[in-house]
Amino acid sequence: MSHDKLKKALARARQENSEGLKTDPTPLGAEASVPVEQEPQATTPPQTLKSDKNLAQAPLQSGNQVKGTTQTRTEELNHQSLEKFKVIYDCRLHPAADQVKILRTQMLQRLLPSGGNSVLITSPRPGEGKTVNAISLAISLAQEIERTVLLIDANLRNPTITEYFGLPQGLGLADYLLGKVSLPEILINPGIDKLTILPGGRPLATSSEVLGASRMENLVKEMKERYPERILVFDGPDILTAADSLLFSRFVDGIVLVVEAEATSRNDIKLAIDRIGKEHLIGTILNKARE
Repeated sequence: MSHDKLKKALARARQENSEGLKTDPTPLGAEASVPVEQEPQATTPPQTLKSDKNLAQAPLQSGNQVKGTTQTRTEELNHQSLEKFKVIYDCRLHPAADQVKILRTQMLQRLLPSGGNSVLITSPRPGEGKTVNAISLAISLAQEIERTVLLIDANLRNPTITEYFGLPQGLGLADYLLGKVSLPEILINPGIDKLTILPGGRPLATSSEVLGASRMENLVKEMKERYPERILVFDGPDILTAADSLLFSRFVDGIVLVVEAEATSRNDIKLAIDRIGKEHLIGTILNKARE
């Protein structure tokens, strides 16, 4: 090979080598850009959505979430006990389900426009059916889309909601108000989605003083404001034989009066309405009426 040809060959080799070095970074850069663009997706794994921190922000949204974040215990639904007390727990199959749905709709129509989310179920005297109606209403509300419900046994003289659900009586609202237990420890999911129970606990002779105290007022305010999409249903004592409901009624947005057909006297109804005040009464339920 002549000197000139050798010289040209070396120059051509140097040129090709130089061009090769310039093109190498291009595919590396393209490959490197793939993980850079996809990295935000990869660094947000699904399990972070289930972390304790995130779940703790909504502890009372449903039965499963309550159990996981507020120590609420979840029980199996006791159909036999609810049937025994004539509670309407299936708003799809029960023959009287439509009546409960009408009640639910009417109550929401009177509560929600003014921003209300709490109702007290009471009666003129004991035994007129307020508890069974409170439970049936709470279950019906929980079965409505996008509604969660907290059913509170505020009849501290004779708490019975756990009995209706076939649950043993344990700690409850009375113990919380006396400072003996925290709220998360006493909440129960009875086996119905989106329904949580706050039981009454042990019977309390000084129920009037406890229900009318600031601790109860603060609790209701906290429950109402923290989750405004939740409906609070309070099963309270009767109106005419105890002062409890009158003291407690100022904390809620509305009152529903349950009267027993052919049993509650007109005079008792009038006295109960006078004590409640027509401005707080959002409706009445005629219980045990013949068809």
